[in-house]
Amino acid sequence: MTVHRFQENIGGRPYLIEVRPVSDKWRAQLLRAPGIPAAMMPFYGGTPDEAAKHLTEWLTMAHRRRIASIETAS
Repeated sequence: MTVHRFQENIGGRPYLIEVRPVSDKWRAQLLRAPGIPAAMMPFYGGTPDEAAKHLTEWLTMAHRRRIASIETAS
């Protein structure tokens, strides 16, 4: 089985993304430790890069929302 791994730094935090083939698409998930999926919904794409990009975009958006809510509360 082909597995792709991507390392991303989002909001100052390191993330390890693992992408695996599922039927005719690719599934991206966060890994907390090598080989152990995190409890988060997977993101799908037509290519490994696309699936990882969807997950990275979601994490970036979630981080921005968190920062905005912290700034609003201050």
